[in-house]
Amino acid sequence: MKKIIQTKNAPAPVGPYNQAIIANGILYCSGQIAINPETGKLEISDIKSETVRVMENIRAVLTEAGTNFENVIKCTIFMSDMADYSAINEVYSRYFSNQTAPAREAVEVANLPKYVNVEISCIATV
Repeated sequence: MKKIIQTKNAPAPVGPYNQAIIANGILYCSGQIAINPETGKLEISDIKSETVRVMENIRAVLTEAGTNFENVIKCTIFMSDMADYSAINEVYSRYFSNQTAPAREAVEVANLPKYVNVEISCIATV
């Protein structure tokens, strides 16, 4: 059995998917981009603030599911330019300590939804 997670504190999906699904005690969080859930507008003025918005959107989904960053076991970072890796990593590291950091991959891609610069998805325990 799966449970759909939806919160108004993160952007509504821009396609036929849900913000997250819980199945067998595991939360699968869809990729988040830098849409402000209050305004519906993209926040992409610079890569650091864009990454903060992405991570805060993830936080909102995790919270709605009754979990948090300490329980994240895997993340995937998609970026449009590997030159942004250090700046993204600087922001990302604020959300995890070395003791709680999840497994992760970071991948440069040709394009992302709405032409954003970064998208992050995660898997967490609940």
